[in-house]
Amino acid sequence: MLRQSIKRDVEISDSQLNEICSYFEPRKVKKGDFLLAQGKVYKFEGFVLEGCFRIFTLDKKGNEITLYFAIRGWWLMDIDSFMNQTPSDLNIQALEDSRILLIKKTDKELLYDQLPIVEKLFRVMSQKALIAWQRRLIRNHCQTAKERYHHFTDTYPEIAAKLTDRQISSYLGITHEFLSKIKRSVLKKA
Repeated sequence: MLRQSIKRDVEISDSQLNEICSYFEPRKVKKGDFLLAQGKVYKFEGFVLEGCFRIFTLDKKGNEITLYFAIRGWWLMDIDSFMNQTPSDLNIQALEDSRILLIKKTDKELLYDQLPIVEKLFRVMSQKALIAWQRRLIRNHCQTAKERYHHFTDTYPEIAAKLTDRQISSYLGITHEFLSKIKRSVLKKA
């Protein structure tokens, strides 16, 4: 799956692909376990083979604010903590038993030096991630909560099916009660 993901982003030889993949280490993460806890330094980037993760932070009142979810074929990262080796503001938690591939910062930098295609790969991935963040930011500012809810459930039904209402409301930036109100109004119209 990692190989397919890489091939979607860059043209690469089998030997280069084998070299890149050799730096990734498999890990199993149990439901509820944290791959990263707020205040710790993120030493890896991860690629999800199976399972679902929630990437979130806690505000000063202890409220959870979900930035994104990661499922099969998606990347897990705290780019700030990983690149700058500073304490993270994020938590990465498995929402179900999961399997991932991890690459260490030192190994990624080695690959940058050994294979220039790796820099192109991660540049393309970063651009795609930035586009997704930009689109989400625009939706958060320009759409109603109901429109954001429908966009999320229509675009990511596989993710939405794995989540609690509290996790969805945390992602949408609304209260759990307001999400319940949105869902009741949808059911009335159905």
